[in-house]
Amino acid sequence: MAGFLSTLKRIYLSIYNWTIFVGWFQVLFFALKTLRESGHTAVYDAVERPLQLAQTAAIMEILHGLVGLVRSPVSATLPQIGSRLYVTWGILWSFPETRTHILVSSLVISWSITEIIRYSFFGVKEAFGFTPSWLLWLRYSTFLLLYPTGITSEVGLIYIALPYVKASEKYCIRMPNKWNFSFDYFYAAIVALGIYVPGSPHMYTYMLGQRKKALSKSKTA
Repeated sequence: MAGFLSTLKRIYLSIYNWTIFVGWFQVLFFALKTLRESGHTAVYDAVERPLQLAQTAAIMEILHGLVGLVRSPVSATLPQIGSRLYVTWGILWSFPETRTHILVSSLVISWSITEIIRYSFFGVKEAFGFTPSWLLWLRYSTFLLLYPTGITSEVGLIYIALPYVKASEKYCIRMPNKWNFSFDYFYAAIVALGIYVPGSPHMYTYMLGQRKKALSKSKTA
């Protein structure tokens, strides 16, 4: 029974990883094609649907960690996925004024290359039980450049959205109301920006540690 469940788990994770890989490959393909043909102002419209689907599907990774399907700690997965979902839905989808900025291009390219490598790494690992050394190196090395460019793009887009957030008062809850509660999305966005200050170095340091551990294991294997 244990062997059957283990096989079932590997099949499920393999299908999941390759499905999301295809989604991110579409994002990268459409982004690069649109950049070449129409320029950065048209990139968001070209990638919107596959971007939203691929990024939202990452919620499953949190569930995978919670139920023990994968060993990745939820404490590391949740902040990264949460911040990306916030930018995807809470900024880009909610405030169309941000969509034509050049930072959208750097954002989706950074995200998509990172995720293509990551999901192909786990897809190969689940399907075949091992990963080639070059893919392992890519998995734990490309973030050195792509994490800073991705984070810079996220922070930049949130900052760019602030005037539109304030002017629109979208998602705000004003007093008085039956819940006796108020909420200002503008200040929530500022808090989100503030979280990036300690959060980004912490995540980068964590990934550096993971890189050292993974590459040192591959050398001794």
